[in-house]
Amino acid sequence: MTSILDLPATPVRLAPAQRSPHVRSPRPIGAPAPARHRPDHHVHVTTPDLALSDRPAAKVLRAVRLASPVFRDEIAESTGLSVSTVNRQVGALLKAGLIRERSDLAPAGAVGRPRLPVEISVAEHLTIGVHIGYKVTSITAHDLLHRVVGAISVPTPADAGAENTLVSLAHSVSGFLARWRNREIRWVGVTLGGRVQDGGVVDHPRLGWSQAQVGRIFAQTLGYPVSVASHVEAMAAAELVANPAQRSSFLYFYAREMVGVAFSVDGSVHTPSGGPPVIGHFPIGATALIDPHRTGQLEAATSDTGIVAAARAAGLDLADIAEVHEAARDGNEIARDILTERAEVLGRAVALIADIFNPDHVVLGGQAFTDAPQTLPVVAKVIRDTSVTGRRDVRVSRAGVTVQQQAAGAVSLDALYADPLGAIAITD
Repeated sequence: MTSILDLPATPVRLAPAQRSPHVRSPRPIGAPAPARHRPDHHVHVTTPDLALSDRPAAKVLRAVRLASPVFRDEIAESTGLSVSTVNRQVGALLKAGLIRERSDLAPAGAVGRPRLPVEISVAEHLTIGVHIGYKVTSITAHDLLHRVVGAISVPTPADAGAENTLVSLAHSVSGFLARWRNREIRWVGVTLGGRVQDGGVVDHPRLGWSQAQVGRIFAQTLGYPVSVASHVEAMAAAELVANPAQRSSFLYFYAREMVGVAFSVDGSVHTPSGGPPVIGHFPIGATALIDPHRTGQLEAATSDTGIVAAARAAGLDLADIAEVHEAARDGNEIARDILTERAEVLGRAVALIADIFNPDHVVLGGQAFTDAPQTLPVVAKVIRDTSVTGRRDVRVSRAGVTVQQQAAGAVSLDALYADPLGAIAITD
């Protein structure tokens, strides 16, 4: 099993302004002031398309991001755009401050107007990513290369109700923004499980949320444009953006506290109108150690919580999934067998779902895979033995423990990557 795809950001198509809900940015009573308060400013809430944009400005920005510093003729060659189109887009992106010229790299001895390469401007702009997990929420700041330049984690409030939880998390983001007063915050991206509807409205059965106003609450509290997306689809888009030349199809399979899949083909992550595919209820058959409550369902049996329950049912006094991994590394055979059985069950699920989609590649993400590298050969063997395709290409995302951060960062950069000039016009 190889570890090939490590994809940071995601390019997605910016929803047209007339389709996107707009909400005012005055802060709620008692809420801390956002890092940059704009009276009477309308803040956009969007649900991204998660697709590589063909807009000329987006293609030029992508070429600069992937090959900085780069000359204009090289951009034209890599994008297929004419030199005149590239020159116009480079000029607009320079004016917007998204890229900058490198006069220090001008070719020596050049006659006439200097031929200057350009690169991404990383010192001025930031986006904020928020991944709302079942237990922990991560908040990250990203530059225009999708690099994480700062991060914190906070507990996801339990049993507080959707609105109270979201307000609390938005206030945590507001406090985090205070670190970046010298940077221009351009966008906020929020990812989480469940079904994301237009306007950033979310149904999240695992958290007990129905019609939760995720986008509205974050936009009102923070005063910035907000994009909201399903986290597994965002992870697939993050894989896509790191290698946009690869437009072949791939199935992204995620497993940690939740399990989920997303499918990408021809540079676009498929987002079903009815919400992302639900696989947590998939039957898993008989088990020896995992699923001690005999739910018979994939997510309940293989989630971190389910694995800890299996360890305790087997007589191990372990508090969390990290202790299960530690016990396995220390030679505890029960812990090792539990993680091996988890790998077998996940491998069968991956193989069966891959047989349905029949993608060119399968990408495995989430700590159920990346935190247990010793079980990856088991996953690979089970996929090989179960799938009707004997030599399926299976890869593990290098994102590792940052996969949730990269997904949220991808959504936060979505508008800028899809329509750079339009996004800047909204936020200026």
